[in-house]
Amino acid sequence: MKKLTALMTGTAIAVAAPAMAADIVIGVPNWPSVNATAHILKVAIEQNMGLEVELQNGTNPIVFEAMDSGAMHVHPEVWMPNQKNLHDTYVQEKGTVAMNPNGVEAFQGMCVDQATADEHGITSIDDLTNPDIAALFDSNGDGTGELWIGAPGWASTNVEKIRAKSYGYDQTMELTEIDETVAYANLDNAIKAGDPWAGFCYTPHYVFALHDMQILEEPAYDASKWNVTQPTDDPNWLEISDAPVAWDLAYLHVHYAKSLEESHPDVAKMLSNVKFDTDTVSAMTYALVIDKTEPLAYAEQWVSENEDAVLGWMSE
Repeated sequence: MKKLTALMTGTAIAVAAPAMAADIVIGVPNWPSVNATAHILKVAIEQNMGLEVELQNGTNPIVFEAMDSGAMHVHPEVWMPNQKNLHDTYVQEKGTVAMNPNGVEAFQGMCVDQATADEHGITSIDDLTNPDIAALFDSNGDGTGELWIGAPGWASTNVEKIRAKSYGYDQTMELTEIDETVAYANLDNAIKAGDPWAGFCYTPHYVFALHDMQILEEPAYDASKWNVTQPTDDPNWLEISDAPVAWDLAYLHVHYAKSLEESHPDVAKMLSNVKFDTDTVSAMTYALVIDKTEPLAYAEQWVSENEDAVLGWMSE
């Protein structure tokens, strides 16, 4: 692979910083595409800049707080507007974090497996408020259907609690929070067994390449009706929030510590130029989850096959 040695020579500026094991630390929250992107950034930086890059697991708030303090340097995939509260705090108010402007378009909503939707005429999110429809999704025999609303720690999971309250299906469905890999394994098993499944769905994601899914219809997004507060902002967040409309389109952005602009300006430049598209990110999730490709091996192959794009991030 080509290296940018000549371009990058002499660009690093030494500054006083807390001692750490690696030159660059990338935070990795708990979903497949952010894991793939983190490894791609790690490989690109290590191969072209001669720096050591460490990956550390962390929730979205932890990664933002760490970028603010200098303990971490990169969040590979910030969902906006999901993480708007964190973005506003650290990018706009404190100015310690920067956002790459190249967003990847994303969709978020509620889905039902297509076979169940067709058999029972389920098309709208309002159908989940029908006790007879809700009971179809009772997998444990307790009389209440289960609805997966996301993984613990996701900002979208909190929003889905708000949406469930706003539409009223929090009264007919059990809102479950489990890790994504478990949730979509449950979906796969349900489809194989011919059992109903309902839950949160989003793109970019491999699930739509594997299964036929019915995205439930909702009233169009209306900013005046989207009143969402996160737990980090108010202890009464659920009571004061309301969102009886569809999600707006989301965009995924790399965020990075502003301190990199002085300590490693070459890295900051690269992170400000990184660009993916929806199909690429969907392919990442498919490779890691369905093909079970080891993330580092996937990243090394991706960087090798997309050499011109990677070098473009560093030279633009």
